[in-house]
Amino acid sequence: MKLKEIIVVEGRDDTTAVKRAVDADTIETNGSAISMETIEAIKLANETRGVIVLTDPDFPGQKIRNTIERHVPSCKHAFISKDKALHKHGKGVGVEHASVEVIREALKDAHHMEEDIVEQITKEDLLDAQLVGGPGSKERREKLGRILKIGYTNGKQLHKRLMMFNITKQDFAAAVNAIWQEEKDV
Repeated sequence: MKLKEIIVVEGRDDTTAVKRAVDADTIETNGSAISMETIEAIKLANETRGVIVLTDPDFPGQKIRNTIERHVPSCKHAFISKDKALHKHGKGVGVEHASVEVIREALKDAHHMEEDIVEQITKEDLLDAQLVGGPGSKERREKLGRILKIGYTNGKQLHKRLMMFNITKQDFAAAVNAIWQEEKDV
């Protein structure tokens, strides 16, 4: 599987994991304090070939993603859920621990963030779906992020993430129904 886009990852181990999964070039941020030189390289890569950001599903990974989005808003974003990025002995979380299949799936499902945001899903919809402010809401948000392929987010950021990725009311409703069905079957 050869990718035209350049994949932005955090470090060398992530590059190794991505190259096991796909034939692609990478840019490494080397941590969450991204240099302006790296930002410029990402801008050039996005203009010439396109960029997919694939960072770890943790706070530093989200910080890197936010920095890139601020400077290069037209790049795509791929997400791996935390449970698919755990070290097999529980020693850390990261892209480097994800399987080849998980990395391929994440890259295949990469999204563009939307600048002109239209609210299709309200904060009230999130409350009604019990995705915020109640018992089990964190687990439901994790499932929602996995189903919609938008990654995990906390309750405060969920509404923004759904709008950024232009998730439709229908897709949201289908995902929520799948979560409730799964809970009912347990």
